[in-house]
Amino acid sequence: MKAISGLPITAGLLSFLLPACCRLCGAPVSREPALCGDCQRELPGTAPACWQCGGRLGGPTQTGLCGQCQRHPPAFTATCAALRYRPPVDYLIQRLKFSGELALAPLLAALLAERLGRRDQPLPGQLIPVPLHRSRLRERGFNQANEIARVLGRRLGLPVERNLCRRTRHTATQSLLPVSARRHNVRNAFALDRIPQARHVAIVDDVMTSGHTVNELAQLLQRAGVETIEVWVVARAGR
Repeated sequence: MKAISGLPITAGLLSFLLPACCRLCGAPVSREPALCGDCQRELPGTAPACWQCGGRLGGPTQTGLCGQCQRHPPAFTATCAALRYRPPVDYLIQRLKFSGELALAPLLAALLAERLGRRDQPLPGQLIPVPLHRSRLRERGFNQANEIARVLGRRLGLPVERNLCRRTRHTATQSLLPVSARRHNVRNAFALDRIPQARHVAIVDDVMTSGHTVNELAQLLQRAGVETIEVWVVARAGR
C-alpha cells in the first residue's frame, strides 16, 4: 500500500485528498458519487410510459396501459423505471456490471430513489433483487441488483431479501437473444428458498428489457402468496 508522509492511502483519505467529480464529465460536484447538474438534466427520462410494464406509449400525452399489457397482463402490477436505457445511462450501468465499479451503485440507486420519491403509492414491505446464478456470480464477483437494492433499502428504510430466491439454471444473457426466445430462456429459472413474509414486494434490477425475467420471478412470488408485486429498475430498455 502506498503512503503519503508515512500515512497509508485509504479510501477515506483519498476522498479527502481528491475532490468529488461528476461520473460523466469530470466536473466538480458536492458529493461522491454523483452527477453534475448539467449531466443529470440530460439523462433520458421515461415518460410517457405504461404504468404496468414501463414500456413506451405511442404519444407524448398518452397515459395508462400499453396494448401488450392489456392483451397479456404480466404477473407484476406496476413498473417504476428511473430512466431509459440509452446513453449515457447504459454507460453507467455497464461500468458497474462489467467493470466492477461498485461505487456507481449508490449513484444508480439514488437516481431510482429520486424517481420513487415522486410517487404517492404505499411502499412495499420487502425488496427482492433479481438473483444471479452461482456460476455468473463467481465470474462477476457481485450481483449488481443486490448492490443497488442494498443502497435503495437503506435510503428507503426497507428490508432487502437477498436470499429469498435463487436462480436454478445458468441461462443465456437475455439481451443477446431474440425477443421470441427470451421467455423460454428464463422459464422455471428461479426457486424460492422460503415463503415471503410480505404481501407487497418490489423486485429490483438494473435494467428491464422484454420483462420476461422479472415476470418469471413475479409468477413464482405470486404462487407463493404475494399479492402485489412491483418492479423497480434503474433503466427501461426495449419497447
